[in-house]
Amino acid sequence: MKIRNPRTGLYDYELIEDTSKTIKQKGQDSRMAQKQWSGLGVKKRVAVLRNWMKTLKEFQNEIIDQLSIDTARKKIAAIEMDGIIGLLQGWCYRAPQLLSSPEQRKSATVSTVMVQQQWIPYEVVGVISPWNFPLLLALIDVVPALLAGSSVLLKPSEVTPRFMDGLEKSIQAVPELASVLKLVRGGADAGKSVVENVDAICFTGSVPTGKKIGAVCAERFIPAFLELGGKDPAIVLEDADIDIATDAVLRSAAGATGQACQSLERIYVAETIFDEFVKKITQKAAVVTLTINPEKGQMGPLIFDKQAKKIDDQIDDAIAKGAEVLTGGKVENINGGLWCRPTVLINVTHDMKVMTEETFGPVIPIMSFTTEQEAITLVNDSIYGLSASVFSKDIDNAVNISSQIEAGAISINDGSLTNKVFDAEKNSFKESGINASRMGDAGFLRFFRKKALLIQTEPPATMMGFEENQE
Repeated sequence: MKIRNPRTGLYDYELIEDTSKTIKQKGQDSRMAQKQWSGLGVKKRVAVLRNWMKTLKEFQNEIIDQLSIDTARKKIAAIEMDGIIGLLQGWCYRAPQLLSSPEQRKSATVSTVMVQQQWIPYEVVGVISPWNFPLLLALIDVVPALLAGSSVLLKPSEVTPRFMDGLEKSIQAVPELASVLKLVRGGADAGKSVVENVDAICFTGSVPTGKKIGAVCAERFIPAFLELGGKDPAIVLEDADIDIATDAVLRSAAGATGQACQSLERIYVAETIFDEFVKKITQKAAVVTLTINPEKGQMGPLIFDKQAKKIDDQIDDAIAKGAEVLTGGKVENINGGLWCRPTVLINVTHDMKVMTEETFGPVIPIMSFTTEQEAITLVNDSIYGLSASVFSKDIDNAVNISSQIEAGAISINDGSLTNKVFDAEKNSFKESGINASRMGDAGFLRFFRKKALLIQTEPPATMMGFEENQE
């Protein structure tokens, strides 16, 4: 596959795809190795992953350089690497605590039976990860699965595949890890082969693709942990600090060029402060600079050219239906790269794609509301339920409103906190995902099936207990 460079628009990298036969063999090899890996016990698995942490640091400059080409952003590439080191440290600390041997206990329903629980990891877990944060969103599922005792087939996105070269070197430097963590290269066909050769799937990506994967997993009767799209809203109440709200909304909506599922993509502002909010966020958006010179600026180009077309389509649709553009307003081709400046829109309605479809770009449509109940109704008028934000100086009221929002995580007086706070369990609502959370302890425990050993300590009941003629 020829791979596009998002900064230049040139197809300057070649990805050699794994065949279905190769992927099947990788699945079989990792399945064979899983028994020994699981048998090591969690403390020895922790030791292996700590060793991997050292090799990741040895190859981190190479991986960061490759990520910087993949995504056309240097600082965020370094942040991704730091995030993975922190993720490894966190799970290496927490996993042994969660797997401490439970004591045998007496059944609460049958007093003569002792209960002993065993946790059995899935043998092979498949991870299919997206292009927007290629390293972080690949390993966020891989690390806990490995510590649980599973083998992993990891297929990163074919849109941003360069970083796999450095990542592969770090894996191969740890032989115990290389036997149970296999990288798969390719596009949709490779992803399909992964699903066909594993016992559980973790997928992060679009709703349509997630539904297809979920259907195949249902046919195979294996679990699918799906983290899908979002159309995250923010409610800005009339008592909100407008400087805080505009700073947070702009950073969430335009940070990483808006290419994050938890980016704020629709903003609802109390009508009493609407004009002031719009004025301030427009002023702040207008001075955001592009990283046309890679050493300067805050916002890089769009990574995926197909996404650029979708952003233009949404903006054009909004303008055609009466929206007003205050900043930005179109995707620009600069030196072959596709760039979109922060785009503030007003006079928007829920009849527009920009208010109902996932954008995945730095577009900030703003509506006013009269009552808090109206704001809640507008926020919940969506097929998505990933996360949201509420801004208010009255924390009790913000919490009350948050409890009525149909979404899995609500940031109060900030935006997109789920990209930093990994220890708070949350579930996606509606079409934004399904099954156990990747956050909090559930992010580890989901890779186990629970087995119960029921030990009878007295003579068992006999058939005489079914005698009808009993007095």
